[in-house]
Amino acid sequence: MTKLFVLAGVALLLVSGTATAATMSSGRPSAVLTKKQCKTVWNAAVPDGRYLDRANAAPFIVNFKLADGPDQDGQISKREFKKACKKGLVKYPFR
Repeated sequence: MTKLFVLAGVALLLVSGTATAATMSSGRPSAVLTKKQCKTVWNAAVPDGRYLDRANAAPFIVNFKLADGPDQDGQISKREFKKACKKGLVKYPFR
């Protein structure tokens, strides 16, 4: 009987661990880029150097809401972009 409880407990842990791993959603942080990679992405994403708006962000930003910062103004400034890059919220689309 004790073996049954132990096996049931182990099975429960394995199943719950698998379920947790399977629920990861898109938009989660990815690998953190180097400063050089961040600069390359910024220059490609924002040729005028002003800000990155939501309409143009998809190829470069993993999760726009998190990258936009506390002001949530719909634009990612260079400062917000650098912070997002350090958090793994910026994609490196060049390979």
